[in-house]
Amino acid sequence: MRNEMTTRRGFLAASAAGATLGGSIMSRLLAAEKESSRPIDLPVRKRKRVAGGEEFQVATEVVKLKPRETALLICDVWNHHWCRSAERRCDALAKKMAPLVDQARAAGLHIVHAPSDTLAAYQDHPARKRALAVPTAPPPVPIERWCSLETAREGKLPIDDSDGGCDCQPQCKQGSPWTRQHPAIRIVESDIISDQGREIYSFFVVNGVKNVIFIGVHTNMCVLGRSFGIRQMTRLAQNAILVRDLTDTMYNPRMAPFVPHDKGTELVIEHIERHWCPTTDSASLQEGLRG
Repeated sequence: MRNEMTTRRGFLAASAAGATLGGSIMSRLLAAEKESSRPIDLPVRKRKRVAGGEEFQVATEVVKLKPRETALLICDVWNHHWCRSAERRCDALAKKMAPLVDQARAAGLHIVHAPSDTLAAYQDHPARKRALAVPTAPPPVPIERWCSLETAREGKLPIDDSDGGCDCQPQCKQGSPWTRQHPAIRIVESDIISDQGREIYSFFVVNGVKNVIFIGVHTNMCVLGRSFGIRQMTRLAQNAILVRDLTDTMYNPRMAPFVPHDKGTELVIEHIERHWCPTTDSASLQEGLRG
């Protein structure tokens, strides 16, 4: 009898604990679902041409983004770079990006890691396999391997990067020393890893993504020109947004227009705001994610 009563008390205690645990898990799941359905209010900046002229004026607005319709794309934030100065700046950016990436993921955004030319390091990673498992979606326009300057739409870039953009003295020898994404940025199973515009676009179609927030480098090169970059995604009717303080140019101030490096980056950002997409800043994005 005593053993039976002891067993019954143990069963009831276990049931209660299970119910509490189950309730706790369910509460967390419901909270996560609620978080991912809450719209993000994001202030953005763009430049509109003044009617009848060549001048542009700054225009700001607040856009509402649904988390599950939005992706945060990390472009070419490598662990190393052939330019010493670029590597130092990328290292600082990656450490600034890391908590934002985690925050965006927790808020329900899709996270796309796009460290070009390093996918061999991720062939067994679940996030890479997840990208490969997505069925191919036919694009409305061709997806190019590289989207060059579209002079009819955007004229020329405001900086001369024809020397490769290294601002070191003497300039560094060009190469491809990168082997993976910067280790400061966490990759989890629910993310995807790809450097192919076709794969990334297919993932967007299958998952209903309409908005792509870009962070990464380099603004005048890969961020604009990659097969998953701003030019291509805009042509594919994705709503692109660039985070202007989480990007950097390859620009040498000893080249035209002979301005400091940071000013060169600002000029390219302004170019993007005029001709391609609006921009925001990381503080505004973090505030929007917090709600």
